[in-house]
Amino acid sequence: MKVAVLGSGSWGTALALLLARSGHEVSLLGRDEEEIEILRATRENLKYLPGFVLPENVKYGLLHSHLEPVEMTVVAVPSNAARAVVQEVSGNHPLVVVAAKGLEAGSGKTMAEVVSEVLPGAQIGALSGPNLAVEIVRGIPTAAVAAFKEDEQAEKVRLAFNCRTFRVYKTDDVIGVELAGALKNVIAVGAGMSDGLGFGDNTKGAFLARGLKEMVVLGLTMGARLETFLGIAGVGDLFATASSILSRNYRAGKYLGQGKSLEEALAEIGQVVEGVSTSESVQMLARRHGIEMPVFAAIDSVIHGKVDPLKAVGMLMERTTPTEGLPALHLPPSIQAPFRLAD
Repeated sequence: MKVAVLGSGSWGTALALLLARSGHEVSLLGRDEEEIEILRATRENLKYLPGFVLPENVKYGLLHSHLEPVEMTVVAVPSNAARAVVQEVSGNHPLVVVAAKGLEAGSGKTMAEVVSEVLPGAQIGALSGPNLAVEIVRGIPTAAVAAFKEDEQAEKVRLAFNCRTFRVYKTDDVIGVELAGALKNVIAVGAGMSDGLGFGDNTKGAFLARGLKEMVVLGLTMGARLETFLGIAGVGDLFATASSILSRNYRAGKYLGQGKSLEEALAEIGQVVEGVSTSESVQMLARRHGIEMPVFAAIDSVIHGKVDPLKAVGMLMERTTPTEGLPALHLPPSIQAPFRLAD
């Protein structure tokens, strides 16, 4: 296939390399002219993903000047830039794969919703899973989920990405896959805080379980399916992101747990940390849907300097202990069934 990858950071570069290794013709597109010229000269992303040379079937270009027709477009930019980046591209984009994991600040919209507003005629879905960029380019085995409403598009994406080291499953639960990918970033920040505070595996295990429960409640309320959160795009991605030093979200949380300010933590990392902006969007969605999400609220309070990490832990531990299980929300019968099973 002829593929355009929007975003020349570490994630876009990793996906371009993955697709190129499978024989696709890839155009890696960015906004920074100097950065693109360095890529052309070295065939290596020296700034964001050094040590991996891209093959000859990867071309480089600027977003606004790329005019070649493509069969698939991959959006691999931070969520806060997705709308502007997609608005900048020209030409026809019939099949769009959203690989960005976040929610739009201010609106709380998923990335597929954002892209569909900019490209109303495109077939739009998402690709998500436990997919750390460095491990992908090293050829370390992993899996992902291609989420599209129509199976035909999901199959095209599955075939495009599937290879020996990157196994791709299919689903039509687009909202579930996107929410799982966005929400786990916030929990990963919290997991890093736990480690930064010096707590143990018991603490983090309990924290992840309660965070996952809140992810599921919000997801089901917004129309997602339970199995999505228990699969590759949910639990799989959550465990990887919340425990790996390769994860920017985990590292940011660890710095916060060690006493650094948010500004200091972000400066140490030097790249976008999606969980920071997403935490605020989650609070907005929770209010909109009338859902109580104490774990997410505690993380957001620490991120925005309202409480220190240790006090946030105390606030959670002092809460009245509820009955384990999922609440009986006012949902359609088809969605309520998993709740009855969980209880």
